[in-house]
Amino acid sequence: MSNFVDYVKIHCKSGHGGAGSAHLRREKYIPKGGPDGGDGGRGGHVIMRGNAQEWTLLPLRYTRHIKAERGENGAKSQLTGADGADIYIDVPIGTIAKNEEGEIIGEILEDKQEITLMLGGKGGKGNEHFKSSTNQTPRYAQPGMDGEEGFVVFELKILADVGLVGFPNAGKSTLLASVSAAKPKIANYAFTTLTPNLGIVDYRNYKSFVMADIPGIIEGAAEGKGLGHRFLRHIERNSILLFLIPADSESHFQEFKILENELTEYNPELLDKDFIVSISKADLLDDELKKEISSEFPENRKPLFFSGVTGEGLVELKDAIWKKLHG
Repeated sequence: MSNFVDYVKIHCKSGHGGAGSAHLRREKYIPKGGPDGGDGGRGGHVIMRGNAQEWTLLPLRYTRHIKAERGENGAKSQLTGADGADIYIDVPIGTIAKNEEGEIIGEILEDKQEITLMLGGKGGKGNEHFKSSTNQTPRYAQPGMDGEEGFVVFELKILADVGLVGFPNAGKSTLLASVSAAKPKIANYAFTTLTPNLGIVDYRNYKSFVMADIPGIIEGAAEGKGLGHRFLRHIERNSILLFLIPADSESHFQEFKILENELTEYNPELLDKDFIVSISKADLLDDELKKEISSEFPENRKPLFFSGVTGEGLVELKDAIWKKLHG
């Protein structure tokens, strides 16, 4: 079973507010004791909190319900009830919360960032607030207000500087393994990668950037075929995209256009990002074949050639990525 979970749906409920007190003061030496009922405490909020130590929604996978505490009732002597304890849902950086209608409630972009998903109900006012010149001893107080409840969908979108985009078996995992300490599963068959892998790539002068190996696209992914939206949501959060087309592809430019089309179908804004086109497995090519492949592409889309196996072209590829990120 995969330890990477990027989608969960949980029924959440904030706390009810405590009721106000309708107490009337009764003391031996104060014959005309008036109202002294205190306010109820507010119900607990439901709060989403960023946690940089988390990288998956797995801890929430089997959570069906989350409920915050209700506020305590008010009491005599104008004592306010205690607020209900807030409940915190720790999520990885890059998590988006949506309501049942699919509207975004908030997104976590920083460690310890907090977003209130559901407000606790307000506490009711005690009868002390309702005293007036015409009603010196009000015998009523407000009930606490209900909390909010409903389903919340949590979606994780991987945050990385570079997202690798390509068909299954394009060499994405081999590239990530060759430029970082990540150890993705590598094999000679499609869909080796079923969950995103992150690797920190060392660059010159102790600099670095984060690369994400995202599960492979197949034609029709934007309509949900293959892994469909499961991987496309992660591409949204990458600063730049690195297209990988394997050297042994039957039509390199056509493969690039299919990849480009899948991203456009899913979210046209993805192609507003900077991107680099590359040909992987370049150790299979001689100079003549490289020229031939390069000639398929327009001038502004000329591909870079590299081999994750032999290391050919990796320095130039990292230079191009850094220039796009910081140029």
